[in-house]
Amino acid sequence: MDITKQRQNIDISVIIPIFNEEKIIPELYRRLKGSVSEISKNYEFIFLNDGSKDSSLFELIKLSKLDPNVYFINFSRNFGHQIAVSAGLDYCKGKAVVIIDGDLQDPPEIIKELYKKYKEGYEVVYAKRMKRKGETFFKILTAKLFYRLLKMITTTNIPLDTGDYRLIDKKVVEYLRLMPEQNKFIRGQIAWLGFKQTSVLYNRDSRKTGKTGYSVSKMYRFAMDGITGFSDLPLVLVSRLGFIISFISFIIILYAIYSHYILNKTITGWTSLIISSMFIGGIQLLSIGIIGEYISRINRNTLKRPLYIIESTNLKNKGDDLEK
Repeated sequence: MDITKQRQNIDISVIIPIFNEEKIIPELYRRLKGSVSEISKNYEFIFLNDGSKDSSLFELIKLSKLDPNVYFINFSRNFGHQIAVSAGLDYCKGKAVVIIDGDLQDPPEIIKELYKKYKEGYEVVYAKRMKRKGETFFKILTAKLFYRLLKMITTTNIPLDTGDYRLIDKKVVEYLRLMPEQNKFIRGQIAWLGFKQTSVLYNRDSRKTGKTGYSVSKMYRFAMDGITGFSDLPLVLVSRLGFIISFISFIIILYAIYSHYILNKTITGWTSLIISSMFIGGIQLLSIGIIGEYISRINRNTLKRPLYIIESTNLKNKGDDLEK
């Protein structure tokens, strides 16, 4: 069957990043189909296999042969969750697009509630977590702190306690495609775009099997992408901190000169000298590190490498315009 003709007049697309989820895929597909088929028969599922080491790709190929509404994109390696979502946004054709993780922590049944709000006229409907089952105290605490810190330091109104699980209108997808940055923070980009937004409350489930693909280092990288992508406040604080330390140092120099020539005293103290040197050195390294994060973003964007590499797929029409 001609894929281009088959994918005309799609009412709803569902983008699902997959990373080592072979045991979950059959139940994930069954629940997705049960939920979305109640909305429309004109739907598509786009699974992004992000360098899985298990048999996830085999399961996706099998599904695509059984259901003509199932499509897969297989990356050449692991490019990361946000890149996988971006690839799905490049290829989707639906008038409404849902982003959902493939680990079943976000229940597919909520899609019907998201779509109901969408039909009321909202262009972005995000799922807001009330409870997060099966997650460690450390992850819950750091997530809460991160989103509240991000809200404090950025002028973009990024909703608290929300992930990428959401439904967006095709016009939002069109604008997301125009954002070329390599360090993706999609929930922030959607918030930055504006449009009419609302939320649906839900309880996040625990993982059905396996373990999360988000290590502490990946969480840190993700947080830095969010902060450096939507706030210049760290750079402002660095410059202000440098000014304050320089001012204090200048006062100390004046005091030292005054003590030596007027009071005929020489300031002594090896310990105070070492402590002050280590303090200033630490501040300098921290400042260089913050500036380095921003320079790293600039460097990655100027290299203009492809965002992702596709090894195999049953989709052939990237870049087709969504229906106007």
